[in-house]
Amino acid sequence: MYILEGNIGAGKSTFLSELAHSIKELEILTEPVNNWANQIFGQSLLENFYKDTSRWAFTLENLAMIHRVKDHIEIQNRNNQNILIERSIYSGHYCFSLNSFKNGHLTQIEWEIYSTWANYLLKNCNPPVGFIYLKADPEVCMQRIKKRNRISEKKITLGYIRQIDEWHEKFLIHKENIAQNLKNIPVLTLDCNQDFVENKNLLQEHINKVKDFISKTQAIPKFVEKVANFEQNL
Repeated sequence: MYILEGNIGAGKSTFLSELAHSIKELEILTEPVNNWANQIFGQSLLENFYKDTSRWAFTLENLAMIHRVKDHIEIQNRNNQNILIERSIYSGHYCFSLNSFKNGHLTQIEWEIYSTWANYLLKNCNPPVGFIYLKADPEVCMQRIKKRNRISEKKITLGYIRQIDEWHEKFLIHKENIAQNLKNIPVLTLDCNQDFVENKNLLQEHINKVKDFISKTQAIPKFVEKVANFEQNL
């Protein structure tokens, strides 16, 4: 499997939608954000989290981990590398949960409980073939968040987006304090500061880079052959 990572507002869902039209052989699985953004037990946990982070951090991070682990194991058991999933147990742990703890929104005992569970799962889940990292400046992400105007994201601040950006950099670029089995996993970084939906040439450039990345990691040899044959017949 491959994993698409990036900050809130980086363009992950939009890019996955474009990839689904361009790379038919690649199965796309979006983040199950509706599981915690929509009404669950009569309330939106994501909206609650942004309103009162310290109260809801432990609840939300555990719910997110449960769903991500469930999806990861199901995909892992299918033994199919031709899958691209949005976000993962890794960014959930190394970016979002760790940020909550460092900001004091998780108590020490809550962090110990969460990280004991998370570290066990990280060691026992098969790592992806590669990460695709959509990188966008925090200010750009914030503009997009405001533009899409989601109710659950009304309380997000630029400071929070900057913090999440820093954790993504440490996790995917510098590979600081991550599980050993992730250190050699290749990462494709795409600059997403420009609007690739409006700029079709840029979008195609990003898609071509993804195809090349897949080809080099040799996860979809049949797909690469199909693309070559298709291009020859154009």
